[in-house]
Formats: sequence, structure tokens, C-alpha cells
Amino acid sequence: MERRVVVTGLGLICGVGHTAPEIWKGLLAGKSGMGPILAFDTTDHPVRFAAEVKNFDALLFVDKKEARKMGRFIHFALAATHEAMEHSGLKVTPEISERVGVHIGSGIGGFDVIEREHIAMLKGGPRKISPFFIPGAIVNLAAGHVSIRYGAKGPNEATATACTTSAHAIGDAYRTIQRGDADAMIAGGAEAAITPMGVGGFAAMRALSTRNDDPEHACRPFDKDRDGFVVGEGAGILILEELEFAKARGANILAEIIGYGLSADAFHMTGMAPEGEGCFRSMRNAVKSAGISPDQIDYVNAHATSTPLGDALESKAIENLFGDRAKNGTLLVSSTKSMTGHLLGGAGGLEAGITIMAMNEQVAPPTANLTDPDPNCRLNYVPNTPVDAKIDIALSNSFGFGGTNGSLVFKRWTE
Repeated sequence: MERRVVVTGLGLICGVGHTAPEIWKGLLAGKSGMGPILAFDTTDHPVRFAAEVKNFDALLFVDKKEARKMGRFIHFALAATHEAMEHSGLKVTPEISERVGVHIGSGIGGFDVIEREHIAMLKGGPRKISPFFIPGAIVNLAAGHVSIRYGAKGPNEATATACTTSAHAIGDAYRTIQRGDADAMIAGGAEAAITPMGVGGFAAMRALSTRNDDPEHACRPFDKDRDGFVVGEGAGILILEELEFAKARGANILAEIIGYGLSADAFHMTGMAPEGEGCFRSMRNAVKSAGISPDQIDYVNAHATSTPLGDALESKAIENLFGDRAKNGTLLVSSTKSMTGHLLGGAGGLEAGITIMAMNEQVAPPTANLTDPDPNCRLNYVPNTPVDAKIDIALSNSFGFGGTNGSLVFKRWTE
């Protein structure tokens, strides 16, 4: 019999807020995390706004000397993990340290560090490169620092699967516990790609919204006038535990993970397969893994980033899997990226946390800025205003460049 896995803590940080409660309150109020970029001079950039984490003080979580050695994505991972660990009450003692692991990924890692050290080299030559360049930038160092900070000596892993990264990290951590390789896992993802090269690169692909004069309304999933996504930053971390392990220590259980599905589009470097076929298989596999029927899903936190093609194809995939319940509006679907922006490798962790809060509060968060729905997007997207709803089982989607897909199914906790 497979071991059951529950969520006992969550930590979130993004442009809407620095903690999970602050973010949840902001989402229900329709608060936008988007605004003009403050991190660098955008004068020559075609896109001059993003969803930055504002007024963030890394020194609340790491001392000044150590902070200089880390990329910003590591700062976010440490901040979100601090909240998640406090929320869960999990203490990694020597007795359990080998049974507690970490799986935290990032789509890009220390983009800020890479750019800074490249400039240093161009100005002063190779001798000006910091000895902390590599450990400050590589993707697995968020997991490494968290492992060191908390003394977690179990599995230590990092995923880098573009915008599906932290959904995969959570799903793989879930399976790590299921198969008995750990009793608890700190899992999720972090990203900090609001840099000149990061924003410039996505803009060069024409993937970003160009609404420089109206950042707060730029991200418009499922809306007829959507024109691209908005880069966000931050982290989402969950504490996962084997059910009996959690019960034995008297943990407050937030939700149970009951399903995890993966797929590949095997179609295009950045585009989705026709009819959202890869998304469909990811969701179908997650539902099958959970041992339930699609009819039992009450809410879907959509990947929907506000791109013209992607939103329509995900909607089609949801229609194809959920049938009449999707078409008649019984199934609730929303994209909280409309307020948080797209955290890239951190998106799945953030949205998994939001999905769990939606179940606990019995409220579906809205899709902001949805004023003129695309005729090809025909679902109930909870437009602009949250809806009180019975949400017992929910699904969270993440899809990434390279055609990599992941879907997580969570169940509201009841004894």
C-alpha cells in the first residue's frame, strides 16, 4: 500500500505580498503585483514593467556576508522556506534528520549573479570574477542552502524544467515520500529573472505583454485583448509529510496530495501541441494517479499566463477532459497569474499553495482583468471577483518551454 502524503506548511512570496496570508488577502481583493521595474534602468527596453517583489529584505533571513554570496532566487527560497517551516512546526532534530529531504528547483537560477559577474569580467578581466559566482548562480544551491540551514540530511534535489519546475519538484517529492525514501520533504521552487537579460530575452521572443502604460491590467488570461505574460519573481514552498509521521508529531494538516501527472508535448520548443493535447494528458494522468474521476475535481488553478495561444489551448484541454462540467460552468477555473505575474520556475509552488488555501477557505480566487472573454475560452474563469464554493478536490497546472507538463491534485483534509 502506498504511503499517504499530506501538506503541513506553506510559504509564499511574490509581487502581491511577502507571506501566504498577505498574498491570499491580496488575491481576493484583486490586488496586482505589477508595476514599473525598479531593479534596473529600463529606458532602452521595449518592456518596462514586471511583478517585482518590492521592499524585500533578505537580511531578515540570512546575514549580510552570506547574502552577498547568493543569487536573489536563493534569498526567496530561504524566505519562503522560513515561513513554511514555521507554519508546519516541523523541527529537524538529529533523530529524524536523515528522513527529511529537500527538493527545490528553479527554471533559470541566479540570472542576476550571471549578469553581474559577466560585467565584472568585461570590465576587469577573469581575475575580477567572484569565487562565489558559481555557487551563487547554479540551480541546486537553493536546495543546498535550505538543507544546510535546517540540517535536512535526506534526499537533496533540484529540478529545472522551465515553468513546470516547482510543480515537478513537489510531485517528485511526493513520490519520494510515497516510496519510503523520506518521511518529510521541503519542496517547491524559486525564481528571480527580473534582470536586464531576463526581461530583455523574453521580450525579444515577443512573449511579454507590452502594456507599459497600464501594468496593473497587462496580464489578462483568457481575455480577448491579452498580449503576453508578465514576468514575476518569488518562491513557493510546501512542507510535505507522510501521514502517520505528521500525525505522530501532532501536525496541523492543510491538505493531502493525492495525484501527480506528467507529460511531454513532443511538439515544439516553445509552442503547445494542437488541442492542448499535452496538457490534456498531464491532467488525465494526474486524475488517474489520484484514483478519482474528472467529475470529482471542483477547481482548477490554470497555468494560463495571458498568451494568445497558450490560454486557448489549455482551455480546450480542460474542456476535453472535464466535458459538460467544464462547458456548463460547474467546474471553476482561474488564473492567479493575472495578479502575481508569471514566476516561471517558481509558479507551480506559488500556485500549489494558493490552491490549498482555496480549499481551506472554500473560496475560488478570481481571474483579474477578464473583461472581454476570448470566444475560444469558454469556461467559468471566476472573472474579477472571488466566489464562495465547495472545493474538496482541486488541480493545479504548470506547463513549460520544451513541452514539459505537470499537474498536481490536492484533496481537502478531513479525518
